[in-house]
Amino acid sequence: MKIGLGADHGGFRLKEDVKKHLLKLGHQVVDYGTDSTDSVDYPDYSEKVAKAVLAEEVERGILVCGTGIGIAIAANKVQGIRCATVSDVFSAKMCRQHNNCQIMALGERTVGPGLALELVDAFLAAEFEGERHERRVSKIMQLEK
Repeated sequence: MKIGLGADHGGFRLKEDVKKHLLKLGHQVVDYGTDSTDSVDYPDYSEKVAKAVLAEEVERGILVCGTGIGIAIAANKVQGIRCATVSDVFSAKMCRQHNNCQIMALGERTVGPGLALELVDAFLAAEFEGERHERRVSKIMQLEK
């Protein structure tokens, strides 16, 4: 699978851990930055990953900031994107199965590297279940109009 990664300075280290993990598993990774712990603005990286997902340059996206909250809010402002901040395996799986999220957000300050990799694996392994969930996701997307 081809995965887009993005992070601000608060999520840089965890993004690097996730990148190594994904490459080890044989995934392709497109890293949209940042490339250090120097202060940057997370909306810039949310936008890059979200637009890459919409353009089908990558199949899914993973974003990281200090909490995963701000970077997810910014991603969700891009029309057509569904991004969930997750901190447990069940939510990582459900955001795909029930909400068809294309992007998952993590918090470097709230999720350790071990759990983060479990969350990544759950998110990537899960598929949208469709059926009754399709109606609900469609209603969510209608809110953008």
